[in-house]
Amino acid sequence: MSDRVNTNVFTKEMKETHTLLFPNMLTTHFMILRNILQSYGFKIEVLQNDGPQVVEEGLRYVHNDTCYPALLTIGQMIDALKSGKYDVEHVALLMSQTGGGCRASNYAYLLRKALRDAGLGHVPVVTINLSTLENNPGFRLTIPMLRRMLAALAYGDMLMLLSNQVRPYEVHPGQTDALVRSWVERTSGWFDANTGFSLKQVGKHYREMVHEFGSIEQKDVPKVKVGIVGEIYAKYSPLANNGLEKFLAGEGCEVMVPGIMQFLLYAIDMPMEDTHLYGGSKFSQQATHVMFSYLTRFETELISAVQEDGTFTAPSSYAHLKEMVTSFIGNGCKMGEGWLLTAEMIELTESGYGNIVCAQPFGCLPNHIVGKGMMSAIRKAYPQANIVAIDYDPGATKVNQENRIKLMLSIARENLEKEK
Repeated sequence: MSDRVNTNVFTKEMKETHTLLFPNMLTTHFMILRNILQSYGFKIEVLQNDGPQVVEEGLRYVHNDTCYPALLTIGQMIDALKSGKYDVEHVALLMSQTGGGCRASNYAYLLRKALRDAGLGHVPVVTINLSTLENNPGFRLTIPMLRRMLAALAYGDMLMLLSNQVRPYEVHPGQTDALVRSWVERTSGWFDANTGFSLKQVGKHYREMVHEFGSIEQKDVPKVKVGIVGEIYAKYSPLANNGLEKFLAGEGCEVMVPGIMQFLLYAIDMPMEDTHLYGGSKFSQQATHVMFSYLTRFETELISAVQEDGTFTAPSSYAHLKEMVTSFIGNGCKMGEGWLLTAEMIELTESGYGNIVCAQPFGCLPNHIVGKGMMSAIRKAYPQANIVAIDYDPGATKVNQENRIKLMLSIARENLEKEK
């Protein structure tokens, strides 16, 4: 392997010669995003490699006091580069960055250091962000591309919401997942044809999704309903949470996971909240306000489509989450997932998903404060809340994590029997 180190810049010429590797987090959402980037001429692959070797590579090149999501994503990418599957002279790495106060803002720098230490310092690193953290000449987010990507996340949220409420009850196993794949292909095809991403079109397709998933034959059996919250990567990524959703499905549960669009609204809203709380130029927030309003309309369409049908449980609006949490925690608490994590636990409890797993990277201080630190207050206000915080870390065993979740589920089953 080469030990060359250069500027790591992804150039315009590399778009034709290099394959972009992207760590997986949201399986359905990222399949659509991959297809969008491919339609723009990028060669891209969402990484699926897992296993203990990913953690080992992360521990080898990332300090073990660094947050677990960083260790995993970097370990997954280096493991892929060392696998022999890719030509390391014609490959680049793609990752998202929040740009906030979280350690995630340092992922790109940690990754570059890890690559140098692994003798792969020449491999370019491309970051997707809504700030100006880095410049990548060969990868620019244009307005048409951004509109498609936001619509992809919106479609992914609806597919995740509906499939999670249908899959545990389907009479014919596999039918729900087949319908999800069908919708991924359809949405990708629309984007290729320069359609399917306007607010009006998304609203129309939302209602079609609700109808098709509602048409799947289902069994009328009571299930323990479990919500999943936590640090964004640990909440969504099967690699980070040891296949938490699959484990809960195996335990006979229905799972509810809040959508990514709420987090995007939160990330966009917080700079505006800073101006409100601490002062500053409101003029500079105009572009942020436009983006916030745009995403809010996607959210409104999703909630309306679900509520109009009446078959499924609809999520609460971001505005309602922000309002409902104020008696528990201030909106200025915004490091990591901030007050939004607390709000999600309250929303899930009110929606009938009061059995909650809070997935936290060990040592993630913001999430321990807004997650574990708020559980007592939530239980006091909502006695039915049955919450367990699970730490994910290289030293934590899957058996211990699952045993703690099983203890929570045993209480949930007792409560379900009382309700029956």
